[in-house]
Amino acid sequence: MNPESTPQAGAANGLRKRATAFIVLVGVVSLFADMTYEAARSITGPYLAVLGASGAAVGLIAGAGELAGYALRLASGWISDRTGRHWAITIAGYAVNVLVVPALALAGSWPVAALLVILERCGKGLRTPARDAMLSYATRQVGRGWGFGLHEALDQTGATVGPLIVAAALALHEGYRFAFAVLLAPALAVLFVVVAARLLFPKPSDLEPVSTRIEPRGFARAYWVYLAATCAVAVGYADFSLIAFHFERAGVIPPAWIPVLYAMAMVLDGGAALVFGRLFDRRGMAVLVIAALLSALVAPLAFLGGPLLAAAGVALWGIGTGAQESVMRAAVAQLTPVQRRATAYGVFNLWFGVAWFAGSAAMGLLYDVSIPALVALSVAAQLISIPLFVRTARIERHA
Repeated sequence: MNPESTPQAGAANGLRKRATAFIVLVGVVSLFADMTYEAARSITGPYLAVLGASGAAVGLIAGAGELAGYALRLASGWISDRTGRHWAITIAGYAVNVLVVPALALAGSWPVAALLVILERCGKGLRTPARDAMLSYATRQVGRGWGFGLHEALDQTGATVGPLIVAAALALHEGYRFAFAVLLAPALAVLFVVVAARLLFPKPSDLEPVSTRIEPRGFARAYWVYLAATCAVAVGYADFSLIAFHFERAGVIPPAWIPVLYAMAMVLDGGAALVFGRLFDRRGMAVLVIAALLSALVAPLAFLGGPLLAAAGVALWGIGTGAQESVMRAAVAQLTPVQRRATAYGVFNLWFGVAWFAGSAAMGLLYDVSIPALVALSVAAQLISIPLFVRTARIERHA
């Protein structure tokens, strides 16, 4: 008898197909979402500069938005696990996440625009732990790294198209306000598709059966070492808003080409997510060492180089982001039990956000004082993460 024809094999194959369909559908939601808010992100720095914000203000706004969004993930993840209302929290978060973006067209001053930028990050923070927990159930069937990598690739398809849309708007000399206004269409598409996903997959947790093992109450030691490593990455990872602000202020890249560079980064992000995701399934945590080494080159190229080197820095920024968005999420799922998965993502994202805020604020302040000092901070933080990733891999292997 062909082993693939047994009832057990047929059921497993059907489960894998449903899991893949769920990942793709959630990926389409993320495609339209990224088309909306990543398009906005590609021009937020220059827009704030036009409205009169300083480099320090841009760094603080970017950091504050990430901090608020990541802090909200702790409560969101805990509530998701306690109530099981993953879908309700996900849908509410997406609504806030994308609808404030076209509202930026109405901002008359940089403080108002800053508030909307922070609200957008809060919407993302609200929905991310619940959504990632649901995705983690499906990735159990297809491979953690590959599943999150596939989702990230679809996600970044939208992140590529969106900046090109606003680049076209700027090239037509319609201005930043018009560019934000046209993003209402993909924002509405997000809400339509996420509701459809809720109707088609009401209980994604069925894709990953609950383990019968007795799990410890806290998270494993490897989880905490891994968290420390990713926080080091966050401290040293320059936000694109600050990079774009530098391009505008220093005249390194023409304004209309900044979103085009961002789109290029998003293409590389999606490709890197698939590659690093597959490598993660085969090689484990070691792939994050490679990602950290590449990320250490971003700041020197982007802030110290001319147009070609700056473009190379943006390319490496996109590759590093792809590794973060796929492998880092996959590793959290691998290191934590299914019953507390959303909480694990919430804790992870809280500390990652605190580190991101600290790094963004520091780099924003350093930009106005000493760009070489900014670069030194970024490189040092990335290199610090490497021995911690190695330590995580050793603990996990021994466990």
